[in-house]
Parts: sequence; C-alpha cells; structure tokens
Amino acid sequence: MGNNINVLLVDDHAVVRNGVRLMLGTADDIDVGGEAETAHDALRLVRERDFDVALVDIALPGKSGLELLKQLRAEQPKLAVVILSMYSEEVYAVRALKHGAAGYLNKNSSAAALVMAVRKAAAGGKHVSRALAEKLVNMLGGASKMPHESLSDRELDVLKLLAAGESLVKIAERLHLSASTVTTYRARILQKTSMKSNVELARYALESGLLF
Repeated sequence: MGNNINVLLVDDHAVVRNGVRLMLGTADDIDVGGEAETAHDALRLVRERDFDVALVDIALPGKSGLELLKQLRAEQPKLAVVILSMYSEEVYAVRALKHGAAGYLNKNSSAAALVMAVRKAAAGGKHVSRALAEKLVNMLGGASKMPHESLSDRELDVLKLLAAGESLVKIAERLHLSASTVTTYRARILQKTSMKSNVELARYALESGLLF
C-alpha cells in the first residue's frame, strides 16, 4: 500500500461495496483496506487497523450511519468519515456535516466525484457539492429551514418509519425502544413539524425525499 489512502467501506449491501471498490480502483493512490456490513463491525476494524478515510452508508442495520459517524469521530478523531448515501443531500448532508463528516455523497455520484471526495477528506478537507455549499451559505444567512431539519436524529428515524406506515410497536422493535418512547417521539415530531397526523407526515416525507 505504501503511502496510499487506506479506505474502509461500511455498507450492508455487498453489491454496493463491490461497485464502490471498483470505482476507487480507478485511482492508483487509493486502496480499500477493509469492509464492514454493520456499525459494530466497522468499529472493530478501526480499533484493529489504521484507516485514513471511512465511507459510511446512512441506512445500516442496528446502529445507523449517523450514530456510527458520531462514535468514530469520538474514538478516532483523525479518521475522516465521508457519508455515501442513497438519500439526497436535502435529507442528511447538513446533519452529517454538523456531526463531523468530511463530506457527503449520493450513491449516484460518478467515480471521479468519489475519488475526489476521498482524496480531499484524506487531506483534511471537506467535500461538498455546489448545491450543498449554497444551502450552507443560505443557512448562515438565516434562510428558513425545512420542517424535518429541526428534528433530532432519532426523531428523524421515527418520522421516516411512521411515514412508511410502520406501527408504533414495529418501530419500537426496530429501533430498540419502548412503545411509550416512540409515542413520545411521535408527539414531538408532530409538534415540531406543525403536522396533525401520520398521513400528513407521510405526504411531507414523500415530497421531501425522505422516502425512496
């Protein structure tokens, strides 16, 4: 490997990992030194080996990519974490950057964009698209937020599952929470978004790109 950039891929889909590995293989200064399907596996690998950049999916089984991002930043502050997600920038990018991500890429990004993001992250920079940079500037200028941007990470998880039609019991099982806690989250979500029902939440989630 020499002085090449050592990358950890974290995604629960082997097909996605294979595709990303092939795209990174177009650069002679980048090596994929490890792969993980879950946050637990990713944490184990970074404790055992040295990586320069971790490419992390948002939708991981168990602990989410955002939760993993926060733990990686706490345990391995020198490790640059780039979020690679099927969700649009509007949904998670600003949230990820606030948690310390070195960049945010959609899974439809080209090999050139992926390579550029990895190189920039490894050099200590942050990779953001032009559209995201504009959004950040607007936020600094006091532009209005989308309703879901006021939600916590866990509230956003609950919102998406409610919008997808999951019952409170199923959501509780999936997120390892009690049903009463999920009920509390739902009440907070409705209050923060000024919506009155799961139907309204579902419509908003669909129109805002929170569902796919």
